[in-house]
Amino acid sequence: MQTLDETIMIRARALHRNFGRHPAVQGISFDVHKGEIVGLLGPNGAGKTTTLRMLAGFLRPSAGQVFIDGVDGYDGEEDVRNRVGYLPENAPLYGDMRVREYLAFRGRLKGMGRRALRQRIDAVLIMCDLRDRARSLIRTLSKGYRQRVGLADCLLHEPPCLILDEPTIGLDPNQIRQVRTLIQSFAESHTILLSTHILSEAELLCDRVMIMNRGSIIAADTPSALAGLRQGGEQIVAEVRGPADAIVAAVQQLPDVQDVRCSRLADDWLRLCFLGRGQGEGRMQFHTLACQEHWGVRELRAEVRHLEDVFAALTAESGSEEVPRA
Repeated sequence: MQTLDETIMIRARALHRNFGRHPAVQGISFDVHKGEIVGLLGPNGAGKTTTLRMLAGFLRPSAGQVFIDGVDGYDGEEDVRNRVGYLPENAPLYGDMRVREYLAFRGRLKGMGRRALRQRIDAVLIMCDLRDRARSLIRTLSKGYRQRVGLADCLLHEPPCLILDEPTIGLDPNQIRQVRTLIQSFAESHTILLSTHILSEAELLCDRVMIMNRGSIIAADTPSALAGLRQGGEQIVAEVRGPADAIVAAVQQLPDVQDVRCSRLADDWLRLCFLGRGQGEGRMQFHTLACQEHWGVRELRAEVRHLEDVFAALTAESGSEEVPRA
């Protein structure tokens, strides 16, 4: 066992995974600290599922190291699995088993004693709001309740770390809110790494997010920082009339403006979108310039910049070629 910072629950170093000649994960490194909820975002084929399976001990890296709660994923594979509750994208439930029966079966596979298992099943049924479904056949449950059974299985052996692959996939909006509330309640006593395609969910749930594309991590920070809000920035939209090339060139020269985009509207009007300094300074600079240059202005407003905007821009810049999933 290697001595690590005791505040770190998950440490990945230079992780690679190849499928034949195709690199699915290409040398990623990151830390997840104890008590954090971290979201792993990315388009289909970005390498998210492969990464989570390596961290959970269900897939060997081609190269690199994984540590879970200080335990080396190679030298202590069984210890790693004891420390991790892993929910795959499609939880492998047995439809002809009843909920309590299934959890008892899973607990025995995990080596839990009979008395401790009975007590723990009672506890996770309460935690996942499954007491009224304990005797139900799993195949009769809705998708939302089946997902709860998968989460209950993750929690059975009281792991300090939960790794959840698309925990709300296929759920309706009400079920998504319910599962999200469950995950938030788990965060009080667990470190959580989850993947999701629902960017608004990542903004609501996660302390930090990492964006993957083509097997690499291309950005990592808090959702608000990635959206440009921590720096006090704002996205500005203006509709102006005048010579397009001259307007764009002039706006690009403003000291606190960047990423200027221009599109043409009807009747020779232009729509400009750009990033500016917060507290209205970017808008004031633009307004002063428009008055000096005698441009017509019919709209000038600030928009909230969401994580979705950043995700789309980053994944477009780095390409979106898919890699095989595993």
